[in-house]
Amino acid sequence: MIPKANYHTHTKYCDGKNTASEMAKAAFDKGFTHLGFSGHGYTAYDESYCMSKENTQKYFADIAAEKIRYAGKMEIYTGVEQDFFSTESTEMFDYVIGSTHCIYKDGLYHCVDEAEEKTNAIVREFFGGDFLKYAALYFETEAQVVAKTKPDIIGHFDLISKFNEGNKYFDMDEKAYRFLALESMEELLRTGVPFEINTGAMYRGLRTEPYPSYGLLKELQKRGGEIVLSSDSHDCDSIGFAFGEVAQACREFGFRYTKIWTPEGMKEIPLD
Repeated sequence: MIPKANYHTHTKYCDGKNTASEMAKAAFDKGFTHLGFSGHGYTAYDESYCMSKENTQKYFADIAAEKIRYAGKMEIYTGVEQDFFSTESTEMFDYVIGSTHCIYKDGLYHCVDEAEEKTNAIVREFFGGDFLKYAALYFETEAQVVAKTKPDIIGHFDLISKFNEGNKYFDMDEKAYRFLALESMEELLRTGVPFEINTGAMYRGLRTEPYPSYGLLKELQKRGGEIVLSSDSHDCDSIGFAFGEVAQACREFGFRYTKIWTPEGMKEIPLD
């Protein structure tokens, strides 16, 4: 059974394209039973993509209205996607997705998923053109995302590979790269926090695999990691994108269940 649940959902209050009301209706029309909103928490180092402090209050009000509108029909939660470098409190949110969107190098914050051209410029200027060194700093940062953000869900673990479809810039099967990724994964596995299986880049046509990549998903399963299906939705059409395809792959890799978040804690849903 594939759960009709998505906890990674953005609105116009951050970098999403639709309102909370539009996203909730789209999810309900698709038969979803659980919808968690996860606006980007405020980051002082970059205000271009996140919710402003003023919009965060509006976000709460909008989602509160949706909770009332769908009461008894669809569970709705007010979550946040907390960036590694955010210093804002998350206590008021129902749940937290902990994500690494940037690395810090030479006194500057460098976004890893903004644009392919920008990524190339960062690697050239700050890492001497060496993508492996770039990956090393990213995974070193990612390894601490749970300690830093105290999340319920780990967001897009290998976001650094967003523009690397077909191993365009580095070989994700290379021993050195896998060592960096698996070292980070091992650190996060010790926390017991589940990893989201994120189909956002698949929807955008940037990848043919989710985050984590299928190679890393196999390793996650071998190490006893747990998963949460996620579409990282920034518009209505993307909600639940490729859940069937990704769930089938997870079953083939040996995962027997996915998890859904509830106010009483994470619950297992069999992938049968």
